[in-house]
Amino acid sequence: MTLSITDLSFSYGAKQALDGVSFTAHPGRFTALLGPNGAGKSTLFALLTRLFTTHQGRIEIAGIDLAKTPRLALAQMGIVFQQPTLDLDLTVRQNLSYFAALHGLSGADAQTRIDAALDRLGMRERASEKARALNGGHRRRTEIARALLHSPKVLLLDEPTVGLDAASRAAITDHLHDLAEQDDLTVLWATHLTDEVRPCDDLILLHQGRIKATGRAGELHGKETLSDWFLAQTRAPA
Repeated sequence: MTLSITDLSFSYGAKQALDGVSFTAHPGRFTALLGPNGAGKSTLFALLTRLFTTHQGRIEIAGIDLAKTPRLALAQMGIVFQQPTLDLDLTVRQNLSYFAALHGLSGADAQTRIDAALDRLGMRERASEKARALNGGHRRRTEIARALLHSPKVLLLDEPTVGLDAASRAAITDHLHDLAEQDDLTVLWATHLTDEVRPCDDLILLHQGRIKATGRAGELHGKETLSDWFLAQTRAPA
Protein backbone atom coordinates (compact mmCIF):
# COMPACT_ATOMS: atom_id res chain seq x y z
CA MET A 1 0.00 0.00 0.00
CA THR A 2 1.28 3.44 -0.88
CA LEU A 3 1.89 6.53 1.19
CA SER A 4 0.65 9.54 -0.75
CA ILE A 5 1.17 13.20 0.16
CA THR A 6 -0.41 15.97 -1.86
CA ASP A 7 0.26 19.72 -1.62
CA LEU A 8 1.11 19.60 2.08
CA SER A 9 2.02 22.87 3.80
CA PHE A 10 2.66 23.86 7.40
CA SER A 11 3.82 27.03 9.17
CA TYR A 12 5.17 27.88 12.61
CA GLY A 13 3.71 31.35 12.81
CA ALA A 14 5.45 33.36 10.08
CA LYS A 15 7.96 30.59 9.35
CA GLN A 16 6.98 28.32 6.45
CA ALA A 17 8.23 24.85 7.41
CA LEU A 18 6.66 22.93 4.51
CA ASP A 19 5.50 24.48 1.26
CA GLY A 20 3.33 22.44 -1.14
CA VAL A 21 5.05 19.10 -0.54
CA SER A 22 3.83 16.24 -2.75
CA PHE A 23 5.25 12.74 -3.24
CA THR A 24 4.37 9.05 -3.19
CA ALA A 25 6.22 6.18 -1.49
CA HIS A 26 5.49 2.73 -2.90
CA PRO A 27 5.23 -0.82 -1.49
CA GLY A 28 8.37 -2.92 -1.70
CA ARG A 29 10.52 0.17 -2.00
CA PHE A 30 13.01 1.86 0.31
CA THR A 31 12.22 5.56 -0.11
CA ALA A 32 14.82 7.94 1.28
CA LEU A 33 13.66 11.38 2.38
CA LEU A 34 16.98 13.20 2.18
CA GLY A 35 17.49 16.72 3.45
CA PRO A 36 19.86 18.80 5.58
CA ASN A 37 18.99 19.65 9.16
CA GLY A 38 16.14 22.15 9.17
CA ALA A 39 14.78 21.01 5.80
CA GLY A 40 11.38 20.09 7.27
CA LYS A 41 11.76 16.33 7.65
CA SER A 42 10.72 16.19 11.31
CA THR A 43 7.79 18.54 10.66
CA LEU A 44 6.63 16.22 7.89
CA PHE A 45 6.85 13.22 10.21
CA ALA A 46 4.93 15.11 12.89
CA LEU A 47 2.13 15.66 10.37
CA LEU A 48 2.22 12.02 9.25
CA THR A 49 1.82 10.85 12.85
CA ARG A 50 -0.80 13.48 13.81
CA LEU A 51 1.45 15.17 16.34
CA PHE A 52 0.69 18.22 14.19
CA THR A 53 -2.33 18.81 11.97
CA THR A 54 -2.91 21.06 8.99
CA HIS A 55 -5.77 21.88 6.64
CA GLN A 56 -3.32 22.58 3.82
CA GLY A 57 -2.86 19.38 1.86
CA ARG A 58 -3.80 15.72 1.98
CA ILE A 59 -2.15 12.60 3.43
CA GLU A 60 -3.29 9.11 2.43
CA ILE A 61 -1.89 6.03 4.15
CA ALA A 62 -2.66 2.78 2.35
CA GLY A 63 -5.50 4.57 0.60
CA ILE A 64 -6.98 5.98 3.83
CA ASP A 65 -7.35 9.73 4.32
CA LEU A 66 -5.50 10.63 7.53
CA ALA A 67 -7.63 13.72 8.22
CA LYS A 68 -10.97 11.93 7.78
CA THR A 69 -10.26 8.65 9.59
CA PRO A 70 -7.05 9.17 11.59
CA ARG A 71 -7.33 6.08 13.79
CA LEU A 72 -7.77 3.76 10.82
CA ALA A 73 -4.99 5.46 8.88
CA LEU A 74 -2.53 5.42 11.79
CA ALA A 75 -3.21 1.71 12.33
CA GLN A 76 -1.60 1.08 8.93
CA MET A 77 1.70 2.65 10.06
CA GLY A 78 4.68 1.62 12.12
CA ILE A 79 6.84 4.45 13.43
CA VAL A 80 10.42 4.73 14.68
CA PHE A 81 11.09 8.20 16.03
CA GLN A 82 14.47 9.92 16.12
CA GLN A 83 14.60 9.89 19.92
CA PRO A 84 14.80 6.45 21.61
CA THR A 85 11.56 5.37 23.28
CA LEU A 86 12.33 2.02 24.91
CA ASP A 87 11.84 1.45 28.63
CA LEU A 88 15.43 0.66 29.59
CA ASP A 89 14.43 -1.26 32.72
CA LEU A 90 12.29 -3.75 30.79
CA THR A 91 13.61 -6.64 28.73
CA VAL A 92 13.37 -6.63 24.97
CA ARG A 93 10.39 -9.01 25.10
CA GLN A 94 8.67 -6.97 27.82
CA ASN A 95 9.03 -3.79 25.76
CA LEU A 96 7.42 -5.51 22.79
CA SER A 97 4.72 -7.16 24.91
CA TYR A 98 3.70 -3.81 26.36
CA PHE A 99 3.46 -2.29 22.89
CA ALA A 100 1.48 -5.28 21.63
CA ALA A 101 -1.02 -4.82 24.47
CA LEU A 102 -1.51 -1.19 23.44
CA HIS A 103 -2.57 -2.51 20.04
CA GLY A 104 -4.97 -5.02 21.58
CA LEU A 105 -2.67 -7.99 21.01
CA SER A 106 -2.19 -10.50 23.79
CA GLY A 107 -1.58 -14.15 24.61
CA ALA A 108 -0.21 -16.58 22.04
CA ASP A 109 -0.92 -14.24 19.13
CA ALA A 110 1.19 -11.47 20.66
CA GLN A 111 4.07 -13.81 21.47
CA THR A 112 4.02 -15.29 17.96
CA ARG A 113 4.19 -11.80 16.47
CA ILE A 114 6.96 -10.79 18.87
CA ASP A 115 9.05 -13.85 17.98
CA ALA A 116 8.53 -13.23 14.26
CA ALA A 117 9.48 -9.55 14.56
CA LEU A 118 12.58 -10.35 16.60
CA ASP A 119 13.61 -12.99 14.07
CA ARG A 120 13.27 -10.50 11.22
CA LEU A 121 15.66 -8.11 12.98
CA GLY A 122 18.07 -10.78 14.27
CA MET A 123 17.16 -10.06 17.91
CA ARG A 124 15.56 -13.32 19.10
CA GLU A 125 18.58 -14.34 21.18
CA ARG A 126 18.51 -10.96 23.00
CA ALA A 127 14.83 -11.16 23.98
CA SER A 128 15.47 -11.73 27.69
CA GLU A 129 18.06 -8.94 28.04
CA LYS A 130 17.13 -5.60 29.51
CA ALA A 131 17.11 -2.78 26.98
CA ARG A 132 19.66 -0.94 29.14
CA ALA A 133 22.23 -3.67 28.40
CA LEU A 134 21.91 -3.35 24.62
CA ASN A 135 24.18 -1.24 22.44
CA GLY A 136 22.66 1.54 20.33
CA GLY A 137 22.29 -0.59 17.22
CA HIS A 138 20.43 -3.37 19.03
CA ARG A 139 18.15 -0.87 20.75
CA ARG A 140 17.22 0.49 17.33
CA ARG A 141 16.58 -3.00 16.02
CA THR A 142 14.28 -3.57 18.98
CA GLU A 143 12.37 -0.39 18.18
CA ILE A 144 12.00 -1.45 14.55
CA ALA A 145 10.79 -4.91 15.61
CA ARG A 146 8.28 -3.21 17.91
CA ALA A 147 7.02 -1.00 15.07
CA LEU A 148 6.30 -4.10 12.96
CA LEU A 149 4.25 -6.00 15.56
CA HIS A 150 0.84 -4.93 14.26
CA SER A 151 1.76 -5.74 10.63
CA PRO A 152 1.73 -2.16 9.29
CA LYS A 153 1.67 -1.46 5.56
CA VAL A 154 3.87 1.64 5.92
CA LEU A 155 6.97 2.04 8.09
CA LEU A 156 8.24 5.53 8.94
CA LEU A 157 11.74 6.04 10.32
CA ASP A 158 12.88 9.52 11.34
CA GLU A 159 16.71 9.69 11.31
CA PRO A 160 16.84 6.27 13.01
CA THR A 161 20.63 5.90 12.94
CA VAL A 162 21.50 9.14 14.76
CA GLY A 163 24.34 8.48 17.20
CA LEU A 164 25.19 5.01 15.86
CA ASP A 165 28.56 3.93 14.53
CA ALA A 166 29.09 3.21 10.82
CA ALA A 167 28.79 -0.58 11.18
CA SER A 168 25.51 -0.33 13.10
CA ARG A 169 24.11 2.17 10.59
CA ALA A 170 24.99 -0.12 7.69
CA ALA A 171 23.46 -3.17 9.36
CA ILE A 172 20.18 -1.37 10.07
CA THR A 173 19.86 0.07 6.56
CA ASP A 174 20.53 -3.43 5.17
CA HIS A 175 17.74 -4.83 7.35
CA LEU A 176 15.28 -2.18 6.18
CA HIS A 177 16.06 -2.71 2.52
CA ASP A 178 15.44 -6.44 3.02
CA LEU A 179 12.18 -5.82 4.90
CA ALA A 180 10.85 -3.53 2.18
CA GLU A 181 11.59 -6.06 -0.55
CA GLN A 182 10.61 -9.27 1.24
CA ASP A 183 7.45 -8.02 2.96
CA ASP A 184 6.27 -5.61 0.24
CA LEU A 185 6.51 -2.90 2.90
CA THR A 186 6.45 0.82 2.14
CA VAL A 187 9.51 2.27 3.91
CA LEU A 188 10.02 6.01 4.29
CA TRP A 189 13.47 6.68 5.76
CA ALA A 190 14.34 10.27 6.70
CA THR A 191 18.04 11.09 6.79
CA HIS A 192 20.68 13.73 6.15
CA LEU A 193 23.36 11.07 5.54
CA THR A 194 23.98 10.24 1.89
CA ASP A 195 25.80 6.97 2.64
CA GLU A 196 22.49 5.48 3.81
CA VAL A 197 21.00 5.82 0.31
CA ARG A 198 21.60 3.26 -2.46
CA PRO A 199 21.54 4.10 -6.18
CA CYS A 200 18.44 1.91 -6.64
CA ASP A 201 16.47 3.63 -3.85
CA ASP A 202 13.64 6.05 -4.47
CA LEU A 203 14.87 9.47 -3.37
CA ILE A 204 12.99 12.58 -2.29
CA LEU A 205 15.19 15.64 -1.80
CA LEU A 206 13.66 18.08 0.70
CA HIS A 207 15.25 21.47 1.19
CA GLN A 208 13.87 24.55 2.93
CA GLY A 209 10.44 22.97 3.14
CA ARG A 210 10.14 22.18 -0.57
CA ILE A 211 10.70 19.11 -2.72
CA LYS A 212 13.66 19.83 -4.99
CA ALA A 213 13.92 16.45 -6.74
CA THR A 214 12.37 12.97 -6.81
CA GLY A 215 13.40 9.79 -8.61
CA ARG A 216 15.81 6.89 -8.42
CA ALA A 217 18.87 8.07 -6.53
CA GLY A 218 21.40 6.85 -9.08
CA GLU A 219 19.58 8.55 -11.93
CA LEU A 220 19.37 11.83 -10.03
CA HIS A 221 23.04 12.14 -9.15
CA GLY A 222 24.32 10.59 -12.37
CA LYS A 223 28.12 10.56 -12.64
CA GLU A 224 28.51 12.70 -9.53
CA THR A 225 28.63 11.09 -6.12
CA LEU A 226 25.37 11.43 -4.23
CA SER A 227 27.21 13.48 -1.61
CA ASP A 228 28.48 16.00 -4.19
CA TRP A 229 25.07 16.21 -5.85
CA PHE A 230 23.36 16.70 -2.48
CA LEU A 231 25.75 19.49 -1.50
CA ALA A 232 25.28 21.23 -4.84
CA GLN A 233 21.50 21.03 -4.56
CA THR A 234 21.37 22.39 -1.01
CA ARG A 235 24.27 24.86 -1.02
CA ALA A 236 23.36 28.41 -0.12
CA PRO A 237 23.78 30.83 -3.05
CA ALA A 238 27.03 32.83 -2.98
